Amino acid sequence: MQSLEAELETARQLSIDELADAIESIGFECTRCGACCTGEAEDDHTATVFPDEIRALEASDTDSADDWRDIARPMPYGLVETDDGDLEGETFEWALQTDSCGDCVFYEETDGVGGCTAHDDRPLICQTYPFSVALAGTSQPMGEAVDSVVLPAQREADDEEGVLRAHECEGLGREISREDAEDLAGALKERAVRELEEAIAVRDTYAPATPAPGEVVVHDSEGPKRVDGTPLEE
Repeated sequence: MQSLEAELETARQLSIDELADAIESIGFECTRCGACCTGEAEDDHTATVFPDEIRALEASDTDSADDWRDIARPMPYGLVETDDGDLEGETFEWALQTDSCGDCVFYEETDGVGGCTAHDDRPLICQTYPFSVALAGTSQPMGEAVDSVVLPAQREADDEEGVLRAHECEGLGREISREDAEDLAGALKERAVRELEEAIAVRDTYAPATPAPGEVVVHDSEGPKRVDGTPLEE
C-alpha cells in the first residue's frame, strides 16, 4: 500500500487532459435534481468540507452562514449518542450542516428544481460530484461507483486503482462540452490533492483528546477543535 505522501505525489501528477477525456467519455450534465444535496431515509446528507472552505462560506453573503455551526457539523463517524440524544466523543473532519430533514442547509428547491444558495463558494466535493478520483493508496472515493475509466498513465503502469469514478446521478451519460470537462477535471485534481494534504496534516497533528461528557472534539488539519470551530486549547 502506498504511503499518503506517495499518493499525494501521484495526485499532483494527474493530467487535466486525461481526466477531461475520461469525463467526456462518461458524460455529465447537472439536471438540478437535488439528489446530491439531500438526505436519504434515515441518513443525513454528508459532504466533507475543509476548514478554509467553512471560513469562505462563513464570509459569504448567504442567509445560512451566520457562524461555523450553521455551516459545518462534526462528521458523525466514531461519535456515540448519549442518553439525552446528544453526540459525544472524537471524530475526524467536518461535514456540511444539515437541516431538520437531513438536507444540506445551502440547498433550496423551487418548483421541483434544486439550487445552491452558496454556489460560488461551494466546497470542492460539491463542485466535482458525481465524480471522484481513486488512487492506489489509502484514500477512498465516496460511495459505490456506477462507472469508471482507468486513466492512461495508470493503464500503462498496470494500476487499476488510478481511475476516474462516477457515482449515482441522473445527469451521467449526457453530453458535456470540452471546456466544462476541463473545468471539472481541474477541480477534481485540486480536490484529490487537497484531500491528501488534509489527511497528512490530520495524521501529523493528531493527539488523542479526552472529551468531557456530552462534548465532541473534531480533529482536522489545523488541530483539535470544538463544534463551534474554536481550537480545543483556547
